[in-house]
Amino acid sequence: MTGLVGKTIELICKVKNLGNRTVSWVRHRDIHLLTVGRYTYTSDQRFEAMHMPHSEEWTLQIRYPQKKDSGVYECQISTTPPIGLPVHLTIVEPVTEITGGPDLFINKDSTINLTCLVRYAPEPPSTIIWSHNRQAINFDSPRGGISLITEKGPVTSSRLLIQKAIQEDSGLYTCSPNNTHSNSVRVHIVNEEHPAAMHHGSGDRMAATFLPLILFLRTIF
Repeated sequence: MTGLVGKTIELICKVKNLGNRTVSWVRHRDIHLLTVGRYTYTSDQRFEAMHMPHSEEWTLQIRYPQKKDSGVYECQISTTPPIGLPVHLTIVEPVTEITGGPDLFINKDSTINLTCLVRYAPEPPSTIIWSHNRQAINFDSPRGGISLITEKGPVTSSRLLIQKAIQEDSGLYTCSPNNTHSNSVRVHIVNEEHPAAMHHGSGDRMAATFLPLILFLRTIF
């Protein structure tokens, strides 16, 4: 099972034909007995045994889970020897990432396309604020050509599109969801003509240098 930091999680064990036996929850990490029947045997008040009379479900509830609570928990029946069902629990924190970071090189006059992904949040963020050099982006600014596309779900994505990139668009862009950490990427606006010309120029010179040598070797052999 996967749980989220801070969001209550319940580990459920279903037992049929229990009879007069008891059900316990044990934490493998320290072989700690957490619950027996409807009673909780730990001083950590975040853990609680839950069971409805005549129900087949024996539940271990963990409130405000933390990453350190990850591990194996076992539901045990007091047979001889005990019958157990292990549950692997992983507690994760919300993650914000901007694809392609931490540095992006964008050609002048092309479109800047920044995609921010929010994973493992307890719920989709209600708002995501984009900023440029720590100033909130104004989508109605005279610069124009700036738009935002947001899709909410288990993984929420927010795409910032800036058309016809200019040098003033260089800098630090930050994506800030309202319910988790922010993340940033640094955008560099480059002139595509000069690097391309330098690359092709060096390649042509190399070809011109080696061509006579290749022809000379073929003549000898």
